[in-house]
Amino acid sequence: MKKILSFVLLMSFGGAVMAQDKVDEEAVKKIRKEGLENSKVMDIAFHLTDVSGPRLQGSPGFMRAAKYSQDKLKEWGLENVQLEPWGEFGKGWELQKCYVAMTAPYYKPILALPKVWTAGSNGLRQAEVLLVDEQDTTGLMQYKGKFKDKVVLLYSDAKLPSGFNPDVRRYTDEELSKMAQAELQARGGQGGRDNAEFRDMIANMRRASYVSNKTKEMARAEGAITFISINARGKDGTLFVQGGGSFKASDPENMLDMVMSTEDYLTIVRLAKAGIPVKMELEVKSKFHTADLKGYNVLAEIKGTDPKLKDEVVMLGAHLDSWHTGTGATDNAAGSSVMLEAVRILKASGLKPKRTIRIALWSAEEQGLHGSRNYVKNHLSDTAKQWSNATGDKISAYYNLDNGTGKIRGIYLQENEAARTIFTKWLEPFHDLDAKTVTISNTGGTDHLSFDRVGIPGFQFIQDPMEYSTRTHHTNMDTYDHLYPDDLKQAATIVASFVYHTAQRDQKIPRKEKK
Repeated sequence: MKKILSFVLLMSFGGAVMAQDKVDEEAVKKIRKEGLENSKVMDIAFHLTDVSGPRLQGSPGFMRAAKYSQDKLKEWGLENVQLEPWGEFGKGWELQKCYVAMTAPYYKPILALPKVWTAGSNGLRQAEVLLVDEQDTTGLMQYKGKFKDKVVLLYSDAKLPSGFNPDVRRYTDEELSKMAQAELQARGGQGGRDNAEFRDMIANMRRASYVSNKTKEMARAEGAITFISINARGKDGTLFVQGGGSFKASDPENMLDMVMSTEDYLTIVRLAKAGIPVKMELEVKSKFHTADLKGYNVLAEIKGTDPKLKDEVVMLGAHLDSWHTGTGATDNAAGSSVMLEAVRILKASGLKPKRTIRIALWSAEEQGLHGSRNYVKNHLSDTAKQWSNATGDKISAYYNLDNGTGKIRGIYLQENEAARTIFTKWLEPFHDLDAKTVTISNTGGTDHLSFDRVGIPGFQFIQDPMEYSTRTHHTNMDTYDHLYPDDLKQAATIVASFVYHTAQRDQKIPRKEKK
């Protein structure tokens, strides 16, 4: 009897959900027409990348992009447009000049870039290269007294990455089917990895980091000019470069620390190991910004129209900040452009959402989700309970986009099984645009986690990988020309529809239970 009753209740609940989540076909028609035929997403992307430049947290480029976003949101008719401070971040940083070349045994331009939050070279410097082979701290003693006025090249036995797989790829039907069939995994463990193996890997990483830090301490104390390490992940001139110094206001500046292209690095290492003296010249100029240490998010709203539901909120967002080497096109001007375009579509379509729709463009995501975490902490959560507060309970859902330029293929449920039937229904009008997959799986590494961790439904869309991991993610190749216009148009259209339908539901998106 109990099983029969449970089955009846489940079927009744499922039927009720499907009934209230019927797609508003007229609204979808308007959204598709505006998003696919009158798109402004590439113009938005152009202003966030080529016009604004790199958008490192606290840099002038970030503020240019933030101001542009505010101006467009006001122009489109959104309300409560603001640049909201979320707390202290620390120092900003800006690269103003970078020139590196090998001058002996012959002249050769070198592709190398500094890590963020490190000092410059203090003018044009000429120096011999000192190749340092880090084995252990005892072995480092052979270099004692040799660092002064040297370019320190940290030895690695890494080779040029090889293989014949294409840089650009889309998900196959088989891969998407596997995602859709995934089951909820038990928490804990290392994804099946042997614990002893995992501990050894972590120990080796810490040991290597410790030895490198000792090398840098010796070199700094003796007056070396810079450290240069290999760009082990990249090839064909692609540089993966991130942080090398502290952004905390109270911390001193780290000396110049650079990453060199794999091809240039291997050339110099072969010469040095053959006993052929190598000389270089370089000039790197960077600027620390300390006048304003706060971090800021861009916020704006489309006000809800329903008397009972207008105080509830549907949020969409992406991080506006980037690293410094390219112009942050796929990470994450793509996501920011899509979210800006989504709210433009909703306004241009003349739709009147019942709930308030709030867009957020986050800062300092790259340094640890600081913008979104602090927004949630300041507004939406009870710090003591580490769960959503009364204001947070009014957020129906948060939708995020931050996996590059690829089209949306579906959505991650983030273990929220109760949302499956809802999202499955909402994807139906976009099957012709290749968006069909709903997976129970989690995905991490970006701002939806700030909401999910306090019980507010936070979701990230599934996107085709394209060349995100192979070519553009945190690299000098992350530029406007690596964006795919049709994919971004498709993504903005789907996001606009999801946000609108969330705003129209009788109930908020179901919550997961607190674990």
